[in-house]
This record gives sequence, structure tokens and C-alpha cells, in this order.
Amino acid sequence: MTASTGSETEKNLIESYKLEIGGVVVNVRIFITEEDAVPVYAISFLNISDATLRILGKLRAEFLSKVFIGTIQIDDAMGSDIKGMFENEIRILIRKYFPGIDHDTTNLLVSHVMQQNIGLGNIEILLRDANLEEIVVNNSREPVWVYHRKHGWLKTNVTIPDEARIRHYATTIGRDIGKEITLLKPLMDANLMSGDRVNATLSPISSKGNTITIRKFSEKPWSITDLITGETMDVETASWVWLCIQQELSMLIAGGTGSGKTSTLNAIANFFPPSQRIISIEDTRELTLPNTLHWVPLATRLPNPEGKGEVSMLDLVVNSLRMRPDRIIMGEIRRKAEAEVLFEAMHTGHSVYGTLHANNAEETITRLTNPPIEVPRTVLSSLSAILVQNRNRRTGLRRTLQFAEIQANGDAKTIIQLDVARDRLVQVGAPSRLLDTLSLYTGLTNTEIESDLQEKARILKWLVSQKISDVHKIGLLMSKYYFGKLKV
Repeated sequence: MTASTGSETEKNLIESYKLEIGGVVVNVRIFITEEDAVPVYAISFLNISDATLRILGKLRAEFLSKVFIGTIQIDDAMGSDIKGMFENEIRILIRKYFPGIDHDTTNLLVSHVMQQNIGLGNIEILLRDANLEEIVVNNSREPVWVYHRKHGWLKTNVTIPDEARIRHYATTIGRDIGKEITLLKPLMDANLMSGDRVNATLSPISSKGNTITIRKFSEKPWSITDLITGETMDVETASWVWLCIQQELSMLIAGGTGSGKTSTLNAIANFFPPSQRIISIEDTRELTLPNTLHWVPLATRLPNPEGKGEVSMLDLVVNSLRMRPDRIIMGEIRRKAEAEVLFEAMHTGHSVYGTLHANNAEETITRLTNPPIEVPRTVLSSLSAILVQNRNRRTGLRRTLQFAEIQANGDAKTIIQLDVARDRLVQVGAPSRLLDTLSLYTGLTNTEIESDLQEKARILKWLVSQKISDVHKIGLLMSKYYFGKLKV
């Protein structure tokens, strides 16, 4: 795998920053030229010279030849110690090619060679850039692509030499977690040890070549402060969401792919009270709730190659009801059986929160009441609200699109909606059933509800002004709020 520097000029530079990975300093430059249809994301090594890289290439060739001819014996029983054995062999070769170098430089070169030969090569560098959300390998004939939080899709200067290397990377990812990808099973969903989600396909299923798609796991969990600071949601909408969660009203987060549904679900979980038991159910662990909460995370498991050992989403939903939950969080609702159990849980007094693929509130109702989910419209009234997230594919901006209440007949009534032209949320309807429900179960008058919303808005503005965005700190402050000890 290579990472060429190109001939970009400073006048075309959009952004530059540095990454440090195992002692290796990597320079990231994002630029565009007249020949480029999209900006280029270029990496280069600052503390390893070109001459050193050429020598490391010879070292790598000798190392691989020893593996192939059996000089380095790989015993399957050694398990994770294989990497340790490889590292020792690489140290020997470095002393051969770089006699007299100091200990720190040796460690730096060992780290670089291990990354390039035992790991995923320069993809490892892309994985360490917190600014990237997605890393995509389409085939060996075009460069790796990345999705940058600020700049959207970018073409990198990282290339993979052949289709065999892409397949090797996919096989390595799968082997680490007990999955396989073969010509008979050319599709694979997996997760890196870091939590990053991986999808891989093999040719000829993907006709241009083997592919790898990595959706990065956010290093810092999203908080409600992040949503407000990033103008994804305003304090008025966040106050309504907080009020619904505090009063145990069930809610769905809807949106298209990449709209930030799970991040928003993670952020609004900041509002859960610490005195209740929360069970979360996900295909892949993505949520990180405040450590002040009584939280039990559950994750599904795919069957092994013999077809045994599967733990499905439905298994976990049914099991969660036996764990005395106060709140149930479901990563994504996809099937009828899961939805039926969840709506039954709402009817029996549990508060349920989850995500669903739908582009607006009306489409959410359509998705829920038609195949493959197909729940009866008559049960929708147990759901109180829908929060819709949207990503503008032209600008890359993520915004809350709608906040809607569910009426008695199962229809969605939009209360707050994004004015796209002005890029701001505006009230487009007066809440009715939400107010009735809150009045019925809490005894609050409309005036008291308005006063409570204003107090919540003041607290949220204070969190933003104090730059408190850590989910655990927010969780602690929320616990003080619920116990009447938070003074703003």
C-alpha cells in the first residue's frame, strides 16, 4: 500500500494537521487542484525520511520471504503471541539494516513496520484520524476514499496494490473476531476491536473488485451539548425531548443513513434519571451512556460457521423484559416481531427509545404500519413522539428536521420543523396530545409545562456556555437535577 505526496500547491490547500501514531508523525493535507473533481486527502510521514522508507521496503520484502519459505514458523496454537514473534523478528532485521540506531528510533520503526505488515497498512493511519467518519476501499485500481466530518467525501493518496491485499485485509478483520469471508460467503459484516463497523465484499459480487467499508466508532460519545453547539438541534427542541424523557414518554429517532440517528440517541440518553434501570439492545455496541446510570448494554451475536449460537435482536428484546427494565433502548427497529414486542412493552408501562430508517415523521408512520414491520396503527398511540434527523448530502450538515407528536389515531403531527432556507428550527404546530398526556399522568398545567421547558432551556444554555460536553459529567449534573440539587 502506498501513500504518494503528489504536486499540490499551497494556494489550493484547504486544511492541514498532524497525527501521531506509535511515535510516527503523519502530516495530513487536504487540497484541491484544477484536475480534481473532489478534494484530496494526502498523508505523508514527517519523521521518517524517503530514504528510510525505501530501506524499510527492502526489510519488509526480506521479512515476508522468511514467512513464505518457512524460516519464521507460524504455529496456530500460538494465537495472539504471533504478533510478538513477528515483532522480535522485525527488531532483528532493523538492527541488520540500521546498525547503531538508538532505542527510541528502533521502537518507532518497529511500530511503523508492524502497522504496514501485520495490520491494515496505511488504513491504520486513516482509522486514527478522529476527523474521519468513513473509510472506503472500492478496489485496487482507485485510491481509498474517506468521509471527512468537515469536508465530506475526499479521495486519498492511499492505494492498495492488488485485489489479493484487499481480500487479505478483510480476512484478517474477520479472523480476529471469528468470522470468515470466502468465495462461498463473499459478504461479511464485522467489527474491529475498536468498535468500528466493517462491511466487506468479494469480487465478482462487487463487479469492480473487492471492497471494504469501515464506519468509524466515535471516540467521544455525542452529548446533548455537542448537538446544540454544532447547531444540529436548538435548546427549545432539546427541552421538549428532555421533558418527554423525564416524564417517561416513548420516542423514536428517525432519519436516513448517516443522518446521526444513533449519535442523537446517545445524546438524548443524557437525560435519563439515575434511579431507573436501562437496558440497551444493539447489533453492535455504539452507545455510551453516562456512568451515573443503572445501565445494562446487550448486543446480538451472529451464528458461527456451523449455524449455531445466534442471539438475535428479538431474543434480546424478549429477554430484556425479564430484567425489570424501566427504559428499553433499541439500536434499530427492523422487523415485525421486534416491533410488536416493543409496542407491547410500551403498553405495559415501559419507556422505549429506538431508531428507525425513515426520512420524515409521516414516512416513519408509513414504515411502522407497512411490511416488513407492519404493526397495527391502533397500537401507535402508545408512542408519544418522533424526532427526525437529516443530513443534507449537498452541504454535509446534520440537522434535526422535525419533532412530532403521535395523535390518538396514530397520525404524526409536526410541532417543530427545520426551515432549510434559514437553517433554523421553527414551531409549526401547537402540541395537543403531548400536553394532554403530560397533564393526565403528571398533573402539570400548560403554564407549569411552559415554565418547566424554560427552566430546561436555561440549564442547556448554561451547559453550552460552560462547554460541558462530556457525557459522564452531564450525567452527574442530571442526577443532581433530578434530586433537586442542581443550581444554575
